[in-house]
Amino acid sequence: MTTTSIAACLGGAFPAQALHREYRHFPQALDVTGLMTWNDLNKLLTSQRLEPPRIRLHRGGPPLNVGEYTEPVTTRRHTVWRRLHPAELHARLADGASLVLDSVDEMHRPVARLAEDIERTLRTRVQTNLYASWTGTEGFGIHWDDHDTVIVQLDGSKHWRLYGTTRPHPLHRDVEQPEQPPTEPVADLVLQAGDVLYVPRGVWHAVAADQEARSLHLTCGLQTHTATQPGEDATPPPRGAA
Repeated sequence: MTTTSIAACLGGAFPAQALHREYRHFPQALDVTGLMTWNDLNKLLTSQRLEPPRIRLHRGGPPLNVGEYTEPVTTRRHTVWRRLHPAELHARLADGASLVLDSVDEMHRPVARLAEDIERTLRTRVQTNLYASWTGTEGFGIHWDDHDTVIVQLDGSKHWRLYGTTRPHPLHRDVEQPEQPPTEPVADLVLQAGDVLYVPRGVWHAVAADQEARSLHLTCGLQTHTATQPGEDATPPPRGAA
């Protein structure tokens, strides 16, 4: 596997030729050894107080009801939080649900360094979420995101179908919704460990681990800069700064 920094993928001619414009696939671009493993995920699930919506399960679109895999716990100070129920969580995952863990860069230092590298290269803030799946069931169906994303495949493989845009550069709260997605994909890709994929916002896509292998990947979401959501003109402040 080629050992390349994420900056090598997203630097050079990438901002002028592809950023906000076209998807890019960088096969075998990163050595992901030690970046995030299944054991690391297990440690986070057992050591952190993770509550929905920071952790959630998806199968075919909307998130599953949190009552299907968590249970309420009342603290001595009479506050209530949702604790993961291991047996129910495993049952939902075996039944085709995908697990999503938001802002994993805040909990795992190697992923934080990856996010920092992207921030320095593209001069924008980054939030990194973790996606884990064990079956070929699509977690979200065909959908688009309101922010650009950089995907890093960590383990296993993931099948991505990209369908192009029907409303370029949409916002989270937009004046109108995009039309229905095209019927034929413009790209049909299978990401393997070490692959990097860039997807601009508004690009319809469908994702599934349908290669008879479990899949673990990171999605690094880029802050959207618009006239109504201006970003910083200079390098973002250190992560964690006020």
